[in-house]
Amino acid sequence: MFDKFNQAKQLYDLKKQADSLKKELGVIFVEADYQGVVVKMKGDQEVVSVVVDGQENIRLVRAFNKALTRSQKEAAKKMRGRLGDFGLPNL
Repeated sequence: MFDKFNQAKQLYDLKKQADSLKKELGVIFVEADYQGVVVKMKGDQEVVSVVVDGQENIRLVRAFNKALTRSQKEAAKKMRGRLGDFGLPNL
């Protein structure tokens, strides 16, 4: 009984830490440019803007963020099966 409670508490603590880290990363902004293309994104990997030859392209922003979301979901699927390796229950 206590074991399940401790596991739930550990998961809750990990979630709180992850949420805190995400919040911290969300206030970091970086910018990279290459041959007339400027990409701005936050530390949590969200693309904020894409400017091509001086013109902002919101479709590219949305496409990059959509691809990023899909990539993160696929990575999460792979990680779910491996949580047991770290002593955590599979979610």
